[in-house]
Amino acid sequence: MTAPSRLFDRLRRKPGNDDAEYGQAVVRLILVPLYSLYFAGVTFVQGFGLYDSPIFTTLYFIYLVAAPGLFVWIVRAPGYNFARRVAAMSADYLIITASLAVGDQILLPVYAVLLWVTVGNGIRYGARYLVAATLVALAALAVTALLNPYWRANPYITVTLVLTTILVPAYILSLLTRLQKAYAEALEANLAKSRFLAQASHDLRQPIHAMSLFTAILRDAGLTEEQRSMVDNIDRSLESLGRLFRSLLDISTLDSGSVEPKPASMAMAELFDDLRRQNQQPAQWAGVDLRFMPCSLNVHADQTLLTTVLQNLISNALKYAPGKPVLVGCRRHGETLAICVHDRGDGIAAHHLPLLFTEFYRVRERGDKDVDGVGLGLAIVKRLTALMGLNVTIRSERGRGTSVAITGVPITKANATAATTARQRLLLQRSAMEGLRILLVEDDADILEATHTLLKKWGCIVQAELAPPKTVAACDLVVTDYDLGGGVTGSDCLGHVRRALGREVPAIVLTGHDASRIRAELADPRIPILSKPVRPAELRSNLMAQKIKLDRLARMPGERG
Repeated sequence: MTAPSRLFDRLRRKPGNDDAEYGQAVVRLILVPLYSLYFAGVTFVQGFGLYDSPIFTTLYFIYLVAAPGLFVWIVRAPGYNFARRVAAMSADYLIITASLAVGDQILLPVYAVLLWVTVGNGIRYGARYLVAATLVALAALAVTALLNPYWRANPYITVTLVLTTILVPAYILSLLTRLQKAYAEALEANLAKSRFLAQASHDLRQPIHAMSLFTAILRDAGLTEEQRSMVDNIDRSLESLGRLFRSLLDISTLDSGSVEPKPASMAMAELFDDLRRQNQQPAQWAGVDLRFMPCSLNVHADQTLLTTVLQNLISNALKYAPGKPVLVGCRRHGETLAICVHDRGDGIAAHHLPLLFTEFYRVRERGDKDVDGVGLGLAIVKRLTALMGLNVTIRSERGRGTSVAITGVPITKANATAATTARQRLLLQRSAMEGLRILLVEDDADILEATHTLLKKWGCIVQAELAPPKTVAACDLVVTDYDLGGGVTGSDCLGHVRRALGREVPAIVLTGHDASRIRAELADPRIPILSKPVRPAELRSNLMAQKIKLDRLARMPGERG
């Protein structure tokens, strides 16, 4: 991007709290023409020879160059720069002092600029800058009183302006101090809320995860039609609870600021296949015909975050448009892709649309039936899309349905790995887990029993342990919880197993915490991380994928340790 385009882009942006120097630079650019107009008017109307002073004229024209120069400097190198702040403040006070010193009562209004700049520096930069700016402003008044005959002849004006320069910043300082204290308390309360949500979500997800596994086992226990229907009802309730706790964990993780996008090339066909499998059962429960339009393009995005965004949108469509068709598809716009989720539900009234992305906001109309959830889905979507540099838009019309679009997803070229995905998935469907040797490590006894039983039903040979075993039997795959108690993690367990067997044993990690944090700690992108409560179909799909990799390696002599 060229320097002029960067300047234009920067000008269009609204300065944020972290861009204080930019905001002050914009104020400076506003003051320069106001200065010029006022000085020209005074000279023309009053015949005042302001520009007759060579010192003032020199300083004024230097300031005319310095103001836009500082702005360009900030645009090209944004952020905190102490030397630049000192230079900018010095330039401001120098030209203001010169203006006051060479003028008489005609230039007294320039004092308002002095007060504005002093308070502005304090509000933008903080209390220490406010104190420093106040001292410099008092020095400017002292110099003016020393050099300006009018000020010496009117000492009460000087005293009034000095007192104003002390009292106004002092009051602002007291407000800033109280504001900073209130902000710190609010920030701590918000962090405490996030910690509570994260811990509560983790603790409650554990038993829900166990129950979902037990219901999967129960479904295959030769039930009658009535009993199977009851198990389906339990499963639907668990699915609703699982969505709720996933939302709570997602929002608490975003509040903590620990989520960092890690974009990479990914196939949209692969992403749609994953979403189709994840939502197949919920769509059947909702009576929804869920369709995905084929897309052969690859995009550059964080697969985990984009999956979370689309999963939230699809879940909303299933909840609010039961019995109606839902379509997920893509539209190309130049070098970017828009991913859209359409439903033919009842739609949303226009007055609700501006509030839909607000946390805990739920659309409620008189007579509406209760729908599970707490109003976090679209808030999470908004935050995640902003984090990835994407945009989200929503259109809806009562009686005609709702359409949500994620736009600005960069298109990239396909790679060899993505090209083979379709073939691998065909093999995946034909594969079986019969004889797959699994070391299962889980510190929760109920989850251990449920997972052990389920894996045995799928034909796996399972060694189930509540902690990393001292003696490691030969295994093809490790399935481990991440937090194993006693300061031991799934990463420690996996390292122990790999050292014991002398090879890179593949693994699947289960966790009730933020998957992105676990990913960073594992530092191995090949290991799938599944967030509890894990649906049995999701676990089975990942196990079969690992089985295919093992079978492929077994056919390549020398590649498997």
